[in-house]
Parts: sequence; C-alpha cells; structure tokens
Amino acid sequence: MKRTFLFLFYLLAGILTGSLLATVFRGIPALAWLGYTNTIGFSAANPAVLDLIIVKITFGFAMSVSVAQIITISIAMVLFNKSR
Repeated sequence: MKRTFLFLFYLLAGILTGSLLATVFRGIPALAWLGYTNTIGFSAANPAVLDLIIVKITFGFAMSVSVAQIITISIAMVLFNKSR
C-alpha cells in the first residue's frame, strides 16, 4: 500500500513538473521543442453522445502530453525504482 502511494506521488510529481517546464520553456526559442504538446482523446467539439430519449449522456476525454512531461515522468520512474 505504501509503495502504491509512493508510485502515485512520483508519477504526479513527474506530470506536474513536466507541465511546468513545458509552459516555461515554450517561450524560449532554443528549448521550445520541450513545450510541444499533443492532445489524445475525444475532441471537445465532437464528444461521444448516447441519446436515450429521456436522458442524453455525453462522454468526452482529452489528455495533453508534452515532450517535457514524457522526460520528467521517465526520470520520476527511474527515481522511484532507485528508492527501494
């Protein structure tokens, strides 16, 4: 249980740190490639809709992933494995 929370902590720290770095480096021309972001999931303009006449349910999911996030998540996973 403790390892699971530690893993989630490292994962969340990697995601947040990568997001922060991507935002900061987006304005620096030499490091702008770290801020390259791609969105994965259903488009916000065209979500999946289930219309049951009485109830209409809309499903949507979008996740933005940047190069900086991939790098910092990788570093976080290496640090997690070294923390044993």
